[in-house]
Amino acid sequence: MTTGAFVLSLDFELYWGMRDRRTLDAYGPRILGVRQALPPMLAAFDAHGVKATIATVGLLFFRDKASLRAGLPALRPGYTNTMLSPYHGHIDGIGLDEQHDPYHFGASLVRLIQQHPAHEIAGHTFSHYYCLERGQTEAEFAADLEAAQRAAAAYGITLRSFVFPRNQYNERYLALCQAHGIRAYRGNERSWLYNARNREDESRFRRALRLLDTWLPLSGHNTHAWPVVQDGLPVDVPSSRFLRPWSPRYAMLDGMKLRRITRAMDHAAHRGELFHLWWHPHNFGADLERNMAFLERVLAHYTHLHRNTGLRSLTMTEVAEEARSRHGR
Repeated sequence: MTTGAFVLSLDFELYWGMRDRRTLDAYGPRILGVRQALPPMLAAFDAHGVKATIATVGLLFFRDKASLRAGLPALRPGYTNTMLSPYHGHIDGIGLDEQHDPYHFGASLVRLIQQHPAHEIAGHTFSHYYCLERGQTEAEFAADLEAAQRAAAAYGITLRSFVFPRNQYNERYLALCQAHGIRAYRGNERSWLYNARNREDESRFRRALRLLDTWLPLSGHNTHAWPVVQDGLPVDVPSSRFLRPWSPRYAMLDGMKLRRITRAMDHAAHRGELFHLWWHPHNFGADLERNMAFLERVLAHYTHLHRNTGLRSLTMTEVAEEARSRHGR
């Protein structure tokens, strides 16, 4: 029987992923906490033989403001809601370099990840681009992808996997992803709770149900059969579960959260399917000790399944390449 796969992906954004949602005064400590969280996360992955796909916003690749400005695309997203765009005033206000502004520059963190070669640095667009928001176009998205690939190339990186910011999966953009070197992308869970929507069309009701899905099996295991390959398109490596960070409000439910994850891992391992867990490094930017303790329990369960069922840890690109090999493509 086909062995299952355990896939981890991290949405690495620093403040570029939160600037339109939370103020720097309110959320800044969690962004700074990424610098304390990333080293033990990488060490834990390595200790358990787990590979991660780290989807990185292109703006993080720059060392200073001058090089960042030089790397900006000429064509930029024309969101109807201009507050969604970092080009409308936000970039003007960032600091000179990573030393003066650790919220917006991530060059040293990219270099840190490269010191752990088992892991894959993937694309998360250049500007944390929202692919379902009104006003933006395919041409603007293509320009954003080009800028992301150029920024990564300065580190000797070619982006092969891709994660849509805010999970705004847009089927119309898949061919553009393929044309710009993307071989795999993270699709959404198959339940209607996770259907891609823009910010305006999202509802509190769906958000509440997704929160409950952390502990109760509202959407099922969300494990997936090996992907079907479509000519001319990147391979869908769909997500299974968001690793919600520790919260004092819900701490008493952590046992249920862990069982929700480990039972789905068991399901994938015994059926030869994929289980894909994801989160943001800034989710570990506070309460690091508690979040790392929880992650260690998940990784220990992977080690148990690897030894007893052959469950493998694969990057998103590795899943896509194996799927293509199976289909002779």
